Amino acid sequence: MVRGISRPLTTHPQRDGDERPDDDEFTVRRTPGEGKIMKVLVIGGTGLIGSQVIANLTELGHQAISASPRSGVNTVTGEGLAEVVAGADTVVDLSNSPSFDDEPVMNFFTTSTRNLLAAERAAGVQHHVALSIVGADRAPDSGYMRAKVAQEKLIVESGCPYSIVRATQFFEFVDAIADSATDGNTVRLPDGAFQPIAAKDVAAAVTQATISDPTNSISNIAGPEKRGMDDFIRTALAASDDPRQVVGDPTAQYFGTRLDERTIVPIDGEDPTIYPTRFSDWKAPRARSGAHEA
Repeated sequence: MVRGISRPLTTHPQRDGDERPDDDEFTVRRTPGEGKIMKVLVIGGTGLIGSQVIANLTELGHQAISASPRSGVNTVTGEGLAEVVAGADTVVDLSNSPSFDDEPVMNFFTTSTRNLLAAERAAGVQHHVALSIVGADRAPDSGYMRAKVAQEKLIVESGCPYSIVRATQFFEFVDAIADSATDGNTVRLPDGAFQPIAAKDVAAAVTQATISDPTNSISNIAGPEKRGMDDFIRTALAASDDPRQVVGDPTAQYFGTRLDERTIVPIDGEDPTIYPTRFSDWKAPRARSGAHEA
């Protein structure tokens, strides 16, 4: 059993206010072919999700290697890529662009992904795992979302065995979302649906995808509570005794796009896996310790 990996609650959407899910840990499910010890390269392995995936894989007995520009591996320039990919069974791409502006973010995800896939083909890597965003293809006005869709397209069309995990927004970024929409004492946010998830649950899903056989498909994961973004963040700020006033504005944008009830949450037909951690349970130990997540 892997400590800290949450058991998925259900594979169907759950409305806020439904029966409280239990938050027990789960034994990682194994499928045929998963018995061997794997060498896994995690691109972005020092980040919020990557560091937890590294820890999960290591606890399961796999050889997990972190790669990032700090370790001399640059997926955009290709520096150090062939050397670090050599011998890997699976590559997990958790990298992120240093700039979210339209042209740089598109260049990052397309160039990085092309270089990574080419290195994997040359090295005989058997599985490419990537983290993307729920509803990315429903937000074409966002340059960041367009770049993630382009990344997914390159993976799907590459011929490499793959698994793409799409996640909703992370609890850890709720404060940053509020800060980005703040003017004076007012936080102006979209009122479209918002269903964030704990980073530990995202890491659990990526870990599960990594140790499983390639699905050659896109899966969707989300947290258990769905509300308007304005309502969710209003409640989150109140729980922190934050005096800012949240105003719901249908014309407000998130990453350059307006939100409706479908944009960045799982929709019918996407068969999402709902993870159990509620925002209040995630927030409680941080409030007690005085920690501030951003």
